[in-house]
Amino acid sequence: MPNPDTTTEGAAVPGDETGPRACAPPTGPEVIASYLKTLTSGPGVYRMLDAAGTVIYVGKARNLKARVQNYTRLAGLPNRTLRMIQATASMEFVSVRTEAEALLLEANLIKRFRPRFNVTLRDDKSFPYILIRRDQGAPQILKHRGARTIKGEYFGPFASAGAVNRTINMLERAFLLRSCSDSVYESRTRPCLLHQIKRCSAPCTGEISLEDYGGLVEEALRFLKGESQSVREMYQRLMEEAASSLEFERAAKLRNRLWALAHVTAEQAINPEGVEEADVFAAFQEGGQTCIQVFFFRVGQNWGNRAYYPKADRSLPVEEVLDSFVAQFYDDKPVPRLILISHEIANHALLAEALSIKADRKVEIRVPQRGVKSGLVEHALTNAREALGRKLAESSSQRTLLGALGERFGLARAPRRVEVFDNSHIMGTNAVGTMIVAGPEGFAKSAYRKFNIRSEALTPGDDYAMMREVLDRRFRRLAESEAEAPVATPAVALWEHVATEERAEAPVEGDETTLVGEALPERPDVVLVDGGAGQLNVAREVLAELGLADIALVGVAKGPDRDAGREHFHVPGRPSFMLEPRDPVLYFVQRLRDEAHRFAIGTHRAKRAKSLGANPLDDIAGIGPTRKRALLKHFGSAKAVSRAGVEDLQAVSGISGEMAQKIYDFFHERRT
Repeated sequence: MPNPDTTTEGAAVPGDETGPRACAPPTGPEVIASYLKTLTSGPGVYRMLDAAGTVIYVGKARNLKARVQNYTRLAGLPNRTLRMIQATASMEFVSVRTEAEALLLEANLIKRFRPRFNVTLRDDKSFPYILIRRDQGAPQILKHRGARTIKGEYFGPFASAGAVNRTINMLERAFLLRSCSDSVYESRTRPCLLHQIKRCSAPCTGEISLEDYGGLVEEALRFLKGESQSVREMYQRLMEEAASSLEFERAAKLRNRLWALAHVTAEQAINPEGVEEADVFAAFQEGGQTCIQVFFFRVGQNWGNRAYYPKADRSLPVEEVLDSFVAQFYDDKPVPRLILISHEIANHALLAEALSIKADRKVEIRVPQRGVKSGLVEHALTNAREALGRKLAESSSQRTLLGALGERFGLARAPRRVEVFDNSHIMGTNAVGTMIVAGPEGFAKSAYRKFNIRSEALTPGDDYAMMREVLDRRFRRLAESEAEAPVATPAVALWEHVATEERAEAPVEGDETTLVGEALPERPDVVLVDGGAGQLNVAREVLAELGLADIALVGVAKGPDRDAGREHFHVPGRPSFMLEPRDPVLYFVQRLRDEAHRFAIGTHRAKRAKSLGANPLDDIAGIGPTRKRALLKHFGSAKAVSRAGVEDLQAVSGISGEMAQKIYDFFHERRT
């Protein structure tokens, strides 16, 4: 597939031979028409860019020239397309060999650039897998995310980490596989607690031979590959043989494994017959929003489901949203043999061809009309309908609360982005600052930020100085980005005018701003800081220094005896005040503050745990994992290494005289 970064053309408007211009570049259909002379009639992908150079749309075409020419004929085009054309200042193109390649490249670029006029997959968090590592003597079972570069067998995807953890837990009971890390495995001198509670066969200390342990691994692999019935029958036979031979202890162990296997399969809510490997997509649209439920079936078992809410223009039908979503979904995920969808899509055959190329085997896409597969789609569609109903209800109440928040704190309009800041530390150690973000759709966790307190001049435990550092780093970046932002061009102003007309005709439900851009702006409308007048004054000073004094500030101080419900609110220019005990806005602010506390405390605990687990050997140049393991195995702990003499260190395998001296000097220099 072509590399879009190296085969692009047309990044500037053809015919523009002048240097930097004082005025903004032209935009609109005339700019698009200027590319027609140099375009080919073959398949490819095109990108539309605005005056700031931001990609606003990515599209594919069987015939690039014909597709681009369509954008120069404005009659009959929907408002969404007109806005896109009027905002286009330049275009870029990539030619490919086939339309299927164009479809795959289009999906990749949409996920990469997230253009505002495309349907975009907003939640592309990686899925967890079960991995059985095969790169060591005693294979390990573990949960895995990310690139599949480790040698071993992967099983998934699972819809959630919880589903993986539960399955691994049951597999440990059934097959007694180890889940400990290599460093723990190599340093054990006696069996751990997991062996005592019969969840590990303890190959680390030789309680089971590597050959017998390998047999357990093969049984687990057979089970995960769908041979669960044959594995159960084998255990049933072995249990009966053990009982006949009066080996009751061995029979009891096999009975426990059978119970664990039965529990694994019982955990699956739906186990459809005849569906070994499939993904089910069902889309439901209401109130200008779309929910797509995805169910995963592997080895005849349901491995969970997840709901997605792709960002898309309200005017797009559900079939078009589903079409674009499925292509993007498999951009970085393995493709199953069968994909079941709830609606017929325009690119049905093309998408199947493209995914077959990606998977290097035949992939079938079907809209089932009857039978078990149709029931699966109906079940997924019911889940999509219910999930979207809950989200719309939550969004409606969230917007109502934001409007009431604006009224209580004297804002000109309902805030669209609320930021809450908090700090966490213990006597100044492992200090962190955090920012959470909330908007019309609830908590925007992808916008959360963590700040490690860096200032060396800061007095430990000085909350004011910590808050100053956090706010300065957050809003200095915002001020710099706003200073670099281009001035709106006439074409952009026209686009905004068209968007206003369309919003006037749109239904009341939903966040209308998603028609023209991201749901959340970069600039907050109101900032909540955890604290009273002192914290508020710090925030005012920071924003004033950065030229952002127009951002509303609210200090939330705990009430007497730190009682929830008796908070005092501090707003610049007003005396402190309290809200009515039963005011919904009070509960809303408490929820925001509690989320900020949760995130701050969790971040602090993670940092503290990392510092507690830090090993001083990691700081010595030339000490890698192998030498570190050898030192710990020889001396037992890093503290014992620090007390060892040069000759003792040199006795360790892999430690030369020069390295032993370096280790000795490292610890003794630290003591002085």
